[in-house]
Amino acid sequence: MHRNPSEGGVLSMALALPPSQARQDLSRTAASVGDIHRHAGAERSHPHSTALSFLEGGGTRTSALMRKGPTMPKPQWHPPWKLFRVISGHLGWVRSIAVEPGNQWFVTGSADRTIKIWDLASGKLKLSLTGHISTVRGVAVSTRSPYLFSCGEDKQVKCWDLEYNKVIRHYHGHLSAVYGIDLHPTIDVLVTCSRDATARVWDIRTKANVHTLSGHTNTVATVKCQAAEPQIITGSHDSTIRLWDLIAGKTRATLTNHKKSVRNLVMHPRQYTFASGSADNIKQWMFPDGNFIQNLSGHNAIINTLAVNSDGVLVSGADNGTIHMWDWRTGYNFQRIHAAVQPGSLDSESGIFACMFDNSESRLITAEADKTIKVYREDDTATEESHPVNWKPEILKRKRF
Repeated sequence: MHRNPSEGGVLSMALALPPSQARQDLSRTAASVGDIHRHAGAERSHPHSTALSFLEGGGTRTSALMRKGPTMPKPQWHPPWKLFRVISGHLGWVRSIAVEPGNQWFVTGSADRTIKIWDLASGKLKLSLTGHISTVRGVAVSTRSPYLFSCGEDKQVKCWDLEYNKVIRHYHGHLSAVYGIDLHPTIDVLVTCSRDATARVWDIRTKANVHTLSGHTNTVATVKCQAAEPQIITGSHDSTIRLWDLIAGKTRATLTNHKKSVRNLVMHPRQYTFASGSADNIKQWMFPDGNFIQNLSGHNAIINTLAVNSDGVLVSGADNGTIHMWDWRTGYNFQRIHAAVQPGSLDSESGIFACMFDNSESRLITAEADKTIKVYREDDTATEESHPVNWKPEILKRKRF
């Protein structure tokens, strides 16, 4: 029950405060209850709030005794992930991954110029597609049609019909290597991004270049689409992120907080938020305007790829072969993995180029520089006791940018 503060209670509290503070606070209790609510930001709480809650609510002149910095909330416990399978077959770096909507198979694109389709359950090779004449940098599987899309360093963007396993469309227009590709979830458009510093929006059916999204001053390394506004976001080597208006084909917002090139973006599957990865740190942002949430620091490497599942596990994969696992909400780094490179491969060939959760979110697939694809799964034997959250509620030294 909330009661109005009795005079005795206020006096006993006043004794605990420095003398000048006590006088101020005593005189202030005479102020109307509405005033108190305004200070405490407690309009939503019970009308009769105690003087104590008013003091803790951070009135403008709250005593130094009562003031506490914001502390990080306790991270949710996530089981650690462990290596489950290593799939080899590519003859070059594996640069990109996509999982098909039915979760039966997945696709990889590689520097050996091939696209390979693998059975997700067994890890066996189902099919190899040839046609690109340089590294395949991006692959995407349509949820709306039996099509697979690929892009590469040969400037080509291809649409493969998976009923015939043949290329049925080419999308011509990029002036340099095409580094990323994404499909819009609800309308039949395809978005690609390139070393020519543009992203292009294509009509899948007519092959028309609907928009050329120009504005970045360097390679656009990553592009993502969503049904809600902003429908397209890009990250670039000019170290900015741009949020685009798809209808107008113009920039809605430019986020300039990163100091180094932004190689990857990932959207949270349930929240209206996204994360960006760069060599300086990982940053989380709010849609639709790109308001900054927090930094995830500690993965001191060039981050090539990010993935997040609906449990709030964020994965970052780096150029030096390390994988870090984070709790999305608190930014707590709960696991670090550095998988051994494939025997016969050089240690220097340890790098993660792409990672993705499958559609059941129980497996994490990574594409690596040792020419392998590695599949991780959660450790079923782990418990909160065996792998406790090593967490202290330290005061946040949260950066403003």
